[in-house]
Amino acid sequence: MILAVFMAAMLHHSFSMFDQTKQVNLTGTVTAFEWTNPHAYIEVDVPDEKGAVKHWSVEMGSPSILQQSGWKFRDLKKGDKVTVRLSPLRDGKPGGLLIQATLPDGRTLGNGPGRGPTQPAAQGAPNQ
Repeated sequence: MILAVFMAAMLHHSFSMFDQTKQVNLTGTVTAFEWTNPHAYIEVDVPDEKGAVKHWSVEMGSPSILQQSGWKFRDLKKGDKVTVRLSPLRDGKPGGLLIQATLPDGRTLGNGPGRGPTQPAAQGAPNQ
């Protein structure tokens, strides 16, 4: 019983469902930005070359990890245009693990320290 609980916990926090050998770039419209534990999500509608829209769910790190690389809970809102680079789900469903996002204001943020670009502090701004 204890082993089953341990294995379930390990699988929940595993990133094995994502194919981290592949990268997909998407540009679309944010339908929701879920700033929640244990993982934040960007929900985005992405039109294909024929104009059909596919909904993608982009998994991110925890809010505390994301804040370390410059994210804030108000960085995205419904209707914003966003470009994301992600490692897709292995099963082919429209979802993936965020590598990098380009926000409407032009900032490029990763998925936590060591997982994509971070923005340098503005000149003269105190470190937080």
